[in-house]
Amino acid sequence: MVNIPHEPAHDAGAQGNIPEVVDNVRPIPRVSIQAFCESEGVTTPMQAAMKDRRLAKTSFKVNTGDYRAALEHFSSAPTPNLVILEMRLPPMELIQALDKLADVCDPGTKVVVIGHYNDVQLYRELMRCGVSEYLVAPISLADVLTTISDIFVAPDSEPLGRSIAVLGAKGGVGASTIAHNVGWAIADLFQSEVILCDCDLAFGTANIDFDRDPAQGMYEALRSSGEMDETLLDRLLSSCGDHLSLLSAPSTLDQVYDLDANDFRVLVETAQKTAPFVILDLPHQWTDWTRAMLAQADLVVMAASLDLANLRNAKNLVDTLAKLRPNDVKPHLVLNQIGIPKRPEIALDEFCDPLGLTPAAEIPFDPQLFGEAANAGLMIRQLNAKSPIAATFDQLAHIVTGRETIKKAKKVGLFDRLLKKSAA
Repeated sequence: MVNIPHEPAHDAGAQGNIPEVVDNVRPIPRVSIQAFCESEGVTTPMQAAMKDRRLAKTSFKVNTGDYRAALEHFSSAPTPNLVILEMRLPPMELIQALDKLADVCDPGTKVVVIGHYNDVQLYRELMRCGVSEYLVAPISLADVLTTISDIFVAPDSEPLGRSIAVLGAKGGVGASTIAHNVGWAIADLFQSEVILCDCDLAFGTANIDFDRDPAQGMYEALRSSGEMDETLLDRLLSSCGDHLSLLSAPSTLDQVYDLDANDFRVLVETAQKTAPFVILDLPHQWTDWTRAMLAQADLVVMAASLDLANLRNAKNLVDTLAKLRPNDVKPHLVLNQIGIPKRPEIALDEFCDPLGLTPAAEIPFDPQLFGEAANAGLMIRQLNAKSPIAATFDQLAHIVTGRETIKKAKKVGLFDRLLKKSAA
């Protein structure tokens, strides 16, 4: 057996409780982390990491228990961006336990296993199964910080965030309201960090909808694209809750906003390094930069109402996006303002068939609910979490995050290779 290279944990007690110094670790972006620990040699460095300044942006929880505690917890709660598990089980039982855990894990969740077997074969098997890292207990604070940094900050790591562009087929169809409510639902339901970018610099409403009046935001971020990094972006963001941050539009007409597509690209790429979800609230206009944002986004959501102008524009958008994004899924269609009194509407089938789309959501016309929320600076989920419209935004949050089915069946993603191998 070949030993896995491992730096022994520092014994703080033997050194007079001198704090461990860890250099060359950059601040960790806005991710959620949960650790399940069984021994003091793992719990102590985890608790030290939880208080470290470089994890100040993260939501980090340290729990007592083994994989069974994680299994019970995630059976009724969304999994975070990273799960860290201490497991005393021997190699074969450990892999079988991970198989059970995969039943309740959301796609995209990364896993670090801390075991008690210094077995290189186990290490290789876990790497083949998609586990991000395997450490041997006991561990040090440096082990924790370096491992998390390698997953989320390393130059060769994948972009953290999923960019979701939201656009209306016609002005006034409520695309911004949908973007804001879906962003809030993602943050609230999954406790995942969301950055909402109000891209309508002249007429954006995110600052009103969230009852915020930040001094800086979207315009300053775009103007500083040459110097843009995670630190600068963090200074420009305003908090709209525990897990949602806003880049607000100035919403003034003091100047003309001549925007460059590359400035938006730099901003979005930086935002994707700092948060799991980036919502782009795009204005209803057709420019080089809106076209570029739609082409580069990971997912497009298109809002429309059931009238002829919306149908024409939606058809043009669907056809154009098919050329811009030939290898991507079609946009998700959200039908809004359905059932306005005395307004003739195109039948649902007649509207959707030419587009080749099935609506991801249908939102009825409810001026009282939306008006009360707007006047109070609240999202629908905050105002009335039990309303059918709040449930619709929750449904959209599941769809755009890839969590369309919750804890009902095994999901391909986390441990997908492990599951296939176990079934063979």
